[in-house]
Amino acid sequence: MDILYRSTRDQAQQTMTASQAVLQGLSPDGGLFVPTQLPELNLELSELLHLSYPKLAYKILQPFFNDYTKEELEACLAKAYGKNFTTPEITPVEFKRDLAYLELFHGPTIAFKDLALQLLPHLLQTAAAKNQTALQTMILTATSGDTGKAAMEGFADVKDTQIIVFYPKDGVSEIQERQMRTQKGKNTHVVGITGNFDDAQTKVKEIFDDQAFAQEIRQENYQLSSANSINIGRLFPQVVYYFYAYGQLLKAKQIKVGDKVNFSVPTGNFGDILAGWYAKKLGLPINKLLCASNENNVLTEFFRTGTYDRNRDFYVTTSPSMDILVSSNLERLLFYTLGEDSKATAKLMEQLKTTGKYQLSPALMEQLAQTFYADFATQEQTATEIAQLFDDAKYPLDPHTAVGSFVAHKYQAETNDQTPMVVVSTASPYKFPEAVLHALGEKNVAPGLAAVTQLHELIKQPYPPTISALFDAPLLHDQTCAPADMKALVAQIIREN
Repeated sequence: MDILYRSTRDQAQQTMTASQAVLQGLSPDGGLFVPTQLPELNLELSELLHLSYPKLAYKILQPFFNDYTKEELEACLAKAYGKNFTTPEITPVEFKRDLAYLELFHGPTIAFKDLALQLLPHLLQTAAAKNQTALQTMILTATSGDTGKAAMEGFADVKDTQIIVFYPKDGVSEIQERQMRTQKGKNTHVVGITGNFDDAQTKVKEIFDDQAFAQEIRQENYQLSSANSINIGRLFPQVVYYFYAYGQLLKAKQIKVGDKVNFSVPTGNFGDILAGWYAKKLGLPINKLLCASNENNVLTEFFRTGTYDRNRDFYVTTSPSMDILVSSNLERLLFYTLGEDSKATAKLMEQLKTTGKYQLSPALMEQLAQTFYADFATQEQTATEIAQLFDDAKYPLDPHTAVGSFVAHKYQAETNDQTPMVVVSTASPYKFPEAVLHALGEKNVAPGLAAVTQLHELIKQPYPPTISALFDAPLLHDQTCAPADMKALVAQIIREN
């Protein structure tokens, strides 16, 4: 089966190969690439008991990236999933109290973005060679905290590539910011913007949509691409760990082959939970996907009422990677929910752009409710969840994972659904030490690296390598700009490189 890709907004249904879609990142019409059809996996659930992470990744990803040869894709996976992770399982599962926690923070930047962003650079380099492009690639990335560091870690000093990361200057944790600002690599550029993540993401999309700008930088021998989850090279690798988690539940005899499971997913830009939806479509027995939000609960309202409305107060919370009001990947789910109607999808996205909101019918929302449940946690509830699990099991959660854990418990209490529940644990507590310390009752919390030391003394867990390196790493980046100046800055960096 040949899988090609089309835009969610292209009524002409023009198609391209996977490697072309990886190179391009975002469609010129502003839409997101989706496969023309979903493949049937050559995978039995019983195989999950013995497949290693790279071998499972090959079985799941090969149909999606089928213009890559077997040798090319296996080489990409071997480079992505090796000693750069601190555990051979890559994404282990821990069983605490009544929940399973899928740990996605054992990569080089201790956040779930590593699972895709250790692979994407190799997919991109291979795609450039396959398509014989002589152009250099400029990666533009908006980050709410984790994507930026993970993307730069993957793309640092990659040949014929520059990467610019835009982050909200006052909207990430001090450790997240320090991780980005200490990033090595002559081709890495870090820019704090005087706005929030939505401002950064909106401007990045505008730059991609600007065809005159694309022609301008082409004269400089550059093309744009993205490392955000709008890129299929970011999105589909995330499907793998849902299947891998199921295999670990089988090994632990928590379930039998064919039993259903639930996943509670801390959700901001909707990429991680969308990967779970694709896993369900590919045959993983998922009962419910819990969309867990913080106080920026635009998604909770959407799944409850059918109204998506970004015209609301924006909160800077202890879970900054979820401080998002425009969830880009929701467009892909809308496309499928609307019967793959690109005209209707484009109309809703135009409404969101011009009025800040759109509405789905009750019938469509009833269809989504068969798979999705949505709720949110306040910062106080998040802190309480961290404290309770540490008191009960000496297991520290980061604030994002705590949101997922809280919503999982709330769902179980409301529904009495006894289906085994997996909480997607998206980051190490060392990434957000101040928030974790406050939650655990510490009164005199120091900022930044001092908080890391304080947390280490309290939770007695080894420092991840990336955190140890921060103590001596010099700050290498110090650029800021207004959102309105982002395009001009991209052009300047291209001219200088």
